[in-house]
Amino acid sequence: MSRITLDQANAIIAGAFDKARELALKPLGVAVLDAGGHLIAYQRQDGASTGRLQVATGKAAGALFLGVSSRKIGEMAVERATFVTALGPIAPAGVVPAAGGVIVIDDTGFAIGAVGISGDLSDKDEACALAGIAAAGLVAQA
Repeated sequence: MSRITLDQANAIIAGAFDKARELALKPLGVAVLDAGGHLIAYQRQDGASTGRLQVATGKAAGALFLGVSSRKIGEMAVERATFVTALGPIAPAGVVPAAGGVIVIDDTGFAIGAVGISGDLSDKDEACALAGIAAAGLVAQA
C-alpha cells in the first residue's frame, strides 16, 4: 500500500473517537494527512474548540516534515528550542511539538501519511491516534 484511502482515514477517525469515548476525554479534533501533508479527512467531536483543526494538522504535518512523531519533536524542542522554533515559518502546515502526531507506515516502513489529534492532554491525544491507526488495520511508525 502506498497511500491512505478516504475509507481508511475515516476508520482512523472512528477508532480514535471510540478510544476517546472509552477514556472519557475532552472533545477531540482528528486530522489524517497523506504522505505529502495534504488533508484527507478531518472531524471534530461536538464541543471541540475551533483551533483543533490547526493544532491536529500541525502535529501530523510536523511529524511528516521531520520524519518523527510530534512527541519526538517535543523532546527535540527541549534540547534544541531555537531549531524547533525556526521550523514553524518554513513548514507549510506548521510544526506542533507535542504528542499526538503519529506517522503511518506501509509494510516496508515507508511513510504513507500521518494522524494528528488535539483536544485533551497530549499523551491521551497520542493514545487515540495509535488506537485509530490500529482500528483501520494500519501501522504506526515506532
